Amino acid sequence: MTARRLRASLKGWGGVGAMALALVVTAVFALLLPLSSARGDGSTGTGGQGVGQGIQARADTCTDPQDQSPSPSSDDSGETITAIKQRGYLSVGVDQNSYRWGYRDPNNTAKSSDLEGFDIDLAHEIAKDILGDPNAVRFHAIPTNQRIPAIKSGQVDMVVRTMTITCSRLKDVAFSAPYFLTGQQVLAPKTSDIKGYDETLAGKRICSAAGSTAYDKLSADKKAGALTASADITTTVPNQLDCLVRLQLGQVDAVVTDGALAASQAAQDPTVELKGKTFTHDYYGVAMKLGADDLVRRVNQVLVDYRKSGGWQASYTKWLSATLKADSPSATPPTAHYK
Repeated sequence: MTARRLRASLKGWGGVGAMALALVVTAVFALLLPLSSARGDGSTGTGGQGVGQGIQARADTCTDPQDQSPSPSSDDSGETITAIKQRGYLSVGVDQNSYRWGYRDPNNTAKSSDLEGFDIDLAHEIAKDILGDPNAVRFHAIPTNQRIPAIKSGQVDMVVRTMTITCSRLKDVAFSAPYFLTGQQVLAPKTSDIKGYDETLAGKRICSAAGSTAYDKLSADKKAGALTASADITTTVPNQLDCLVRLQLGQVDAVVTDGALAASQAAQDPTVELKGKTFTHDYYGVAMKLGADDLVRRVNQVLVDYRKSGGWQASYTKWLSATLKADSPSATPPTAHYK
């Protein structure tokens, strides 16, 4: 479908629908030009250095994956951090079409080239700590299903992109301590008879992002019989926001994603809403290459300082408090426990 036809299909959704479209179109350009500089220098250099491989946690014995990260450290002498300092910038995989997390605001013409949002703030904070300059960071726009490959290939030093810490992912990447608590939730039109993650999903077409925690949960529950057998979960997309567009076009009946992301999408489009409560407890972490323990420990120290300084809370208030309820468990940073 061309952009013109898609805009015509979305006519009647108003400015919020146009916002979603603009963000999806931005994502397409991101795949064509995956690397952009926060400083606007146009460099296309890639980051990441080869490091020794190791297993952070065995998936078959893993419990509480959010507690498997090493203790914080401010040491600068490690191989990975030394390479980043010599290079002079931090290479970070992010989203650029998740409203209030990592996105380019099409209505903000004064800063149209700048990424902004909660995850972007954190990436700048890490760059400031390691390199002394919050703008010494170059962003890669990474689709949901390419987050782990981007880390393993060395395309990026880390991914800060609403990435849930799971036991299976610990086989492929290392994670920081958690920086955000959320859970899977259903998003559907306000007029829908869907009530939540329950029998009202019978016969419904459900969209999720390929490689996401949402799809893993849907697939596992379908096999275990915990999700109604007639629910159709075959619609998957590279980027999670694409599900919102599918929903707007009537191609699916519901979206399953992290509640925090779903709340931001509901803020974009007032014709949709969260249905029911979250049905999992998920923690976001900064993902890095296995074996890069010096970088992981340093990021954990950044998170400790970010919480203590009030930076985390200020970023939450700016970007997320308007879309999440005052009593949301996401309103304060999760407590960190280390292995």
